[in-house]
Amino acid sequence: MSKNALIFGASGVTGWSFVNEMLHDYPKHNVWGKVHALTNRPLSLKQSQWPNDSRLNIVSGIDLLKGSQEELEATMREKIQGIEDVTHVYYLAYKASTDLQKELEEAVAMWKRTVIAVDRLSKKLEFVVLQTGAKMYGCHLTTNHPTDYLHVPHKESQPRLQPPYHDLLFYHPQLDFITSYAASKPWTWIDTRPDIIIGFVPNQNFYSLGTVMGIYLSLWRAVHGAGSDCPFPGTQQSWTALSNDSSSDMIARQTIHLSLTLDSSSKGEGYNVADERAPSSWSVKWPILCSYFGLQGTGPSEDPPEMRAFIKQNLGTWERLERERGLQTGHADSPMTFPGFERFLMTEFDFDRQYDMGKLYGTGFAEERGTGVAWGGVFDRMKGAGVIP
Repeated sequence: MSKNALIFGASGVTGWSFVNEMLHDYPKHNVWGKVHALTNRPLSLKQSQWPNDSRLNIVSGIDLLKGSQEELEATMREKIQGIEDVTHVYYLAYKASTDLQKELEEAVAMWKRTVIAVDRLSKKLEFVVLQTGAKMYGCHLTTNHPTDYLHVPHKESQPRLQPPYHDLLFYHPQLDFITSYAASKPWTWIDTRPDIIIGFVPNQNFYSLGTVMGIYLSLWRAVHGAGSDCPFPGTQQSWTALSNDSSSDMIARQTIHLSLTLDSSSKGEGYNVADERAPSSWSVKWPILCSYFGLQGTGPSEDPPEMRAFIKQNLGTWERLERERGLQTGHADSPMTFPGFERFLMTEFDFDRQYDMGKLYGTGFAEERGTGVAWGGVFDRMKGAGVIP
């Protein structure tokens, strides 16, 4: 057990799976001696749904923006017992905000303070991972995404976004900082680039399409009955657009693989991470998702349903399900959920944005997961946690 992991954002949609995979001995037994799971909000072991494992250290209440750099380091040293032995750091923390300038400034500050702290405190540090994403390829710009210098399938070697888009994306100053800071350091670092992340979260999350989809389809069945037609809640264009799902389990496995196998020659490299080599579309995935809930998934209609509106309209039915089935409360219409993000993902992402996965699979990683396994695992966990019936 020579490796010790420190995961920032451990209760988030990606971070949860990193902790879970390590505690289930991925990639093999006797790799991970300690797994420090940092969460912003308090999280009990029971709520987390992680194994009861002596290697797990859940730490909450560290504000990465509070106090001076020295005060942050003192807090981390005090609260993270054994931080001096940490070898692998996975930075998956994200502080969402509707104020984009504030979000950018806080994201960059959190990252800088974290990197400096772990470099100073973790004397055995070997590897640092920053999770970025498909925004590197301008996918968040939807109809304004540049096609003159960024082409599908998106490869890690593509150039950065150009102004004015470049300056609005916090990934760029994050990457610029660590490139300079780590140039003379003995440890290696990379960034990983998932597309929309599909995963289980034990508590509420600003962006979790898997959570909303599980609640929506469970509620659709309760309202319309088993076996009913469930039309795709998006446009015809988004129905056929190609992309690569990035389930949190596979992001975790691929990232862990990279962090344990790459050497210093890969310092500063970016890697696309996703479930499969080949892209897919909602036209293929939607019927599979609906079948999990005993529904017949059909194509988009003239006036496609909007998931959030449907949930709000039928909140009384959902609250009845919560009472009858002993479900957790507060997930269906949580104030933590970013307003309208589901509609944005299902309607505005109506263009091909598939990945070239050759670089990742060229490192020796071989596993692939289809829609049924990737999404079904998320829904299974939601059932086990009492989030959906």
